[in-house]
Amino acid sequence: MAVTMTEAAARHVRRQLDNRGQGVGVRLGVKSSGCSGMAYVIEFVDKTMKDDLMFESHGEQLFIDPKSLNYLDGTELDFVREGLNEGFRFNNPNVASECGCGESFNV
Repeated sequence: MAVTMTEAAARHVRRQLDNRGQGVGVRLGVKSSGCSGMAYVIEFVDKTMKDDLMFESHGEQLFIDPKSLNYLDGTELDFVREGLNEGFRFNNPNVASECGCGESFNV
C-alpha cells in the first residue's frame, strides 16, 4: 500500500509549508460528498495523529488515516498548471467514475 506525490507536488507543498512557517507535511483523505459519493480532502499537518500512516515522496511527507487509505491506495498526488489555473490533481487508480463537475468520485 502506498501513496506518492510527483516532484511538482512536493515542490509546491514545500513552498506552502515554508510560507506558513510551520508544518510537517500534508494530510490526504476522503469524505462522503457530492453526487458521486466521495470527495478528496487535503490539509496541512502541524501535528501528526496517533493513527496516521506516513508516506514520503521527494523529501515531503503525506499523512493518511487508515480508513481513507482504502480509497487512496496507489494514488499519485500531482500539482499542475493549466493556463491561469493551478492546483492538485489526484491520479487515483481506484476511481470507477467521477461526477461531471469533477468534485466527487466513486470507487
